[in-house]
Amino acid sequence: MGRAILTVNAGSSSLKFSLFRVAETELALASHGAIEGIGGAARFTARDPGGAELASQSWDQPQSFEFLLSTLLDWVESHLVPDRLVAVGHRVVYGLPHHDGPERVTPALLAALAKLTPLAPLHVPHNLAPIHQIAASHPEIVQVACFDTAFHHGMPPVATRFALPPEFAAAGVRRYGFHGLSYEFISRQLRVLAPAISRGRVIACHLGSGASLCALRNGRSIDTTMGFTALDGLVMGTRSGNLDPGVVLYMMQSLGMNAGDIENTLYRRSGLLGASGGLSADMRDLLASEDPRAAGAIELFVYRIVREIGALVAVLGGLDGIVFSAGIGERSPEIRQRVCAGLGWLGVSLDPEANRAAHDMISTPDSRVAVMVVPTDEEAMIARHSWTVVEPAELAHA
Repeated sequence: MGRAILTVNAGSSSLKFSLFRVAETELALASHGAIEGIGGAARFTARDPGGAELASQSWDQPQSFEFLLSTLLDWVESHLVPDRLVAVGHRVVYGLPHHDGPERVTPALLAALAKLTPLAPLHVPHNLAPIHQIAASHPEIVQVACFDTAFHHGMPPVATRFALPPEFAAAGVRRYGFHGLSYEFISRQLRVLAPAISRGRVIACHLGSGASLCALRNGRSIDTTMGFTALDGLVMGTRSGNLDPGVVLYMMQSLGMNAGDIENTLYRRSGLLGASGGLSADMRDLLASEDPRAAGAIELFVYRIVREIGALVAVLGGLDGIVFSAGIGERSPEIRQRVCAGLGWLGVSLDPEANRAAHDMISTPDSRVAVMVVPTDEEAMIARHSWTVVEPAELAHA
């Protein structure tokens, strides 16, 4: 009887999953898919590694998260027969200083993570919901928490500090960084695709609904644009990114907004959605629109990326490579072109045809900085980490 590991990446309205079969020390992708439209007209789809559809189911009426997750687990178990699911790895956004690597889920760990909800209200409750449900319905299955902050734990101390009184640092207020699972995967891929570049100074651009940059030296995180929360840094789909803290004080003192109003504004009504005057949080919609508000939102998105790249180049002391990844980074030649056009002073030169094709290397041969597109795979990283946590003996006797 074979064994398998399921990875779960749960958000507010969707849940992505991948199923990996275990063969000795190797993990092979067996299927992947998503539950989309959670809270509304939900749809479950599963595909094989080549993209062929294995299963599809939809519901016109809203279904509970518990029902939808049970549907996924039932399909996984039936799809695996005669193999068995022995571990589930979860993406967990926050790890804080005490969780710098993947960990087996325990009641104590769940209790500690639940306290972090105010720091990442868009993420933590949804990350933890499937863990609680699987613990109740399938207590025999090992669950592993894989933290998005862990990859950044090696940043220099100066990159983690705020200029606040020491009692705040003692309480855990510091820069953590996020998208670590994505950056770790990109770092590993670079070692294979471009070993010389991977040993140098690289800025990885994870550009999607959530967006950030990471400065890598020899594959390790040196600095990143997200800080204490996933609200910091670049303009995102609905999140503001960098914001003068005085704006928050003004919202409270002069506009009469309470903490809930401010949280809703900064997390759900800002970013591309807010900058476009409510047109859309989706870059595809904005690029297709002729509304000048859409153009203004795109301009701000690109401007902030270029500005932050400049800051990270200073931190690295130069630049050898730029890597685009995630939804916008992988699929939008126009955004890649606009960003690179703003980096001509660095000697960045983009090959238009290669950029349209989104091949690995999209810069010209004479570009002083290599520019690449490297698709990320957080699920593969979660599976690898889960494998390191789950004892081989447990897998062998599952």
